[in-house]
Amino acid sequence: MAALAAVALLALTGCGSSKGDSSASGAPSSSSGAAGSKLIVIITPSPDNVFFKAEQDAAAAEAKKLGYETLVLSHDDDPTKQSQEIDTAISRKAAAIILDNAGADASVAAIQKAKDAGIPSFLIDREINKTGVAVAQIVANNAQGAALGGQEFAKLMNNSGKYAELTGKPTDTNAGVRSQGYHSILDQYSGMKMVAQQAANWDQTTALNITQTILQAHPDIKGIIAGNDTMALGAYAALKAAEKTDVIVVGFDGSPDVVDSILKDGVKATVLQPASQIAQMAVDQADKYIKTGSAGQPEKQSVDCVLVNKDNAGKVKDFAIGS
Repeated sequence: MAALAAVALLALTGCGSSKGDSSASGAPSSSSGAAGSKLIVIITPSPDNVFFKAEQDAAAAEAKKLGYETLVLSHDDDPTKQSQEIDTAISRKAAAIILDNAGADASVAAIQKAKDAGIPSFLIDREINKTGVAVAQIVANNAQGAALGGQEFAKLMNNSGKYAELTGKPTDTNAGVRSQGYHSILDQYSGMKMVAQQAANWDQTTALNITQTILQAHPDIKGIIAGNDTMALGAYAALKAAEKTDVIVVGFDGSPDVVDSILKDGVKATVLQPASQIAQMAVDQADKYIKTGSAGQPEKQSVDCVLVNKDNAGKVKDFAIGS
């Protein structure tokens, strides 16, 4: 990873030295349609999910603070809609795109199209399966965060018992990274047995229905670990309906609803990923890139996560822990 970061950093430095070739570097040049633009386009999944709403709000606020106009759009995890919205950014001659993408593979072509038009993209939350297309890919350290979540889950389970795992969308890199991070811890305990593992696609209703099915097959289950907080809430709703609130649930994101649940002794823990901080970082780097041709950072960047449980849940607000 260090070698990759170094290569990415050299690539970015090279971009800054070749402003005259916007198709090669992605940097706006004097002939680029984005030259002189004060518009930053912010594209995320649906803001119905408070995590993505926090991203939108933080990015828009930071952009406006720096003197930019903003256009905030949602692709609803639909790559076709995302491509259309990137076309809109191109037609509006945006200075930059801040993007929480709709698929690690499915997003590459659209981001490349923006780059070819001289519009740099700064990815947040989710990576794509290609480097050199976006200027930055800034994500929470999902492996580190999942290890924290796995450690807390094992501790709450007393390192033994049957459990189930709800995973995110298979097309999302984060889903696999988080699952691997959980199992890097949980698989060390011979007393813990995973009896079910299903994709609930980050969705609360899907998680509720899957959990109901799991409970029918495994009524003696002791815990459920989920790849995000939305699925954790769905799982807990199913457990509550079945009067099995003693089953341990751990999520991932640090969403306000799960933080409230932790304080009420519902969901037991989550892993906070700093959504607002990452969105602000992307806008700051976009601003620097627009002005200088270099973001001053390697393409791949990660920000550490923080475990949230009953001990510190009262300090959490807007995906950040206060003093």
